[in-house]
Amino acid sequence: MATEAQIAKSKKKPKFKSRVVRRCFRCGRKRAYMRKFGLCRICFREMANKGLIPGVNKSSW
Repeated sequence: MATEAQIAKSKKKPKFKSRVVRRCFRCGRKRAYMRKFGLCRICFREMANKGLIPGVNKSSW
């Protein structure tokens, strides 16, 4: 997904507070990021389906 340079750049303290780039800790993706879990939507779905995220159930109706 993200290159090592992009991940390193996002870890630096930005000049302005609004420029913070939050990334998924598994793959480094910056889009579709969920703050509560620290994951992107793709990694969240994979981990939730495997049962690795406590308190998250697959819904069915």
